Amino acid sequence: MRIITGKYKGRHFDVPRTFKARPTTDFAKENIFNVLNGYIDFEGLSALDLFAGTGSISLELLSRGCSQVVSIEADRDHAAFIRQCLQKIGEKNGMVIRGDVFRYLKSCRQQFDFIFADPPYALDKLPEIPSLILGNALLKPGGVFVFEHGKQNDFSADEHFVEHRAYGSVNFSIFKNQ
Repeated sequence: MRIITGKYKGRHFDVPRTFKARPTTDFAKENIFNVLNGYIDFEGLSALDLFAGTGSISLELLSRGCSQVVSIEADRDHAAFIRQCLQKIGEKNGMVIRGDVFRYLKSCRQQFDFIFADPPYALDKLPEIPSLILGNALLKPGGVFVFEHGKQNDFSADEHFVEHRAYGSVNFSIFKNQ
């Protein structure tokens, strides 16, 4: 896993082979961030990374200048790995919460400028995630939410939906809180 750009550009982290996470590919990550540059400037923003997995997106957001990144990850080993990565680069603006994303979404009172969610594609509750985020006022006005999902999902009917991007088998729906 590598950081594509920003202050930690080029840093590599070896993800243990035992991990069950499916990290966003470098190709897809680079392309979606290129698209996002037209929507948002990450410098000084607060961000939430749901289903953080290996922490690839969290690290990328910190590298691009986010002042706060909260990573939610249920798996103990994955959460520990993200913490180790933050320690290796000496980053103090990243916070890892080991816990269930759905519980976190229901109890969270903070608003974020940017939210990224990359749940397991086979997750039963996957279709509910956009309405949980957008309906619970977790996204600040003008904030952007990126949802990574499988090709069988279509969120274009949502009032906050802006566009869909696909890179191989990786699909992103982009939402904006107008």
